[in-house]
Amino acid sequence: MTIVSNTSQMFPAPGASGSKANSMTDMNADDFLTLMVAQLQHQDPTKPMDNTEFVAQLAQFSTSTGVQELNESFSGLSSSLMSSQMLQATDLVDRQVSTESNVGFLEAATDQDGGAAGILDATVSLGSNRGGMLYVQDMMGQLVYSAALPAEATGDFQIRWGGKDASGNMMPPSNYRISAETNVGGEVTSVPVYAHSRVQSVSINPATGSATLNLVDGSKLSFAEIRNIF
Repeated sequence: MTIVSNTSQMFPAPGASGSKANSMTDMNADDFLTLMVAQLQHQDPTKPMDNTEFVAQLAQFSTSTGVQELNESFSGLSSSLMSSQMLQATDLVDRQVSTESNVGFLEAATDQDGGAAGILDATVSLGSNRGGMLYVQDMMGQLVYSAALPAEATGDFQIRWGGKDASGNMMPPSNYRISAETNVGGEVTSVPVYAHSRVQSVSINPATGSATLNLVDGSKLSFAEIRNIF
C-alpha cells in the first residue's frame, strides 16, 4: 500500500509528474476537507502528521481563501464606487462648478427680448465685510468692466456679469478674470473671487474609473478640484 504523508505528495509540484498540480486557490472548503480526511486515513501510522504541520496547512487554506474573498470584496467595492462616481459626474452636466480660480468663461446668451447677452457667474468671498467694488479684466489684463457691489453684500456673495463693457458693448465669449475689493478696517483690500464654470460633458477613464469634467471653455477638471456646485 502506498503511504501518503502530506498534501504535497498527493498533489506533486509541476514537473514532478505528467499532471498539473492543484493550488490552494483552486480549492473550495469541501475540497480541502475531503483532502484532509484522505490524508489522515492514508498517513503512515508510524509517522502520523505533526500537529504543527496540520495547523499550518489549515492556516494556509484559511489565508488563501480569506485573501481571495477579500480581493472579491474589494473588486465589488471598486465597481460600486466607480458606478457611484459615474452617476455623480453625469448629474453635473449643465451645472456650474467653482474652483480656486478667479478666471471664468463668458458664455453667449440672449436676454428676454432676444438680444445678445452673456453670462459669467462668480462668488465673491467678502467674509464679514460689506459692499466693495467688482472688476472684470480680459486675459491681456485690460479692465473691461467695473461696478460697485451692493452695500448689503456680505459673506459669499454671488454675482453675474452680463458680458457688456463700460461702454455697453457686448464682449466676445472668452475667458475673463474677475477680482473684487472691499473696505477692511478703513483700508481697501482684495478679497477672494471664485469664478463659476459650466460642465459641458463628463469623461470616464475605464482603466481607473476616475471622472473628468469637461468645461464649456474646453478645460478639464477633476472631482478633487471642485470647490462648490451650483
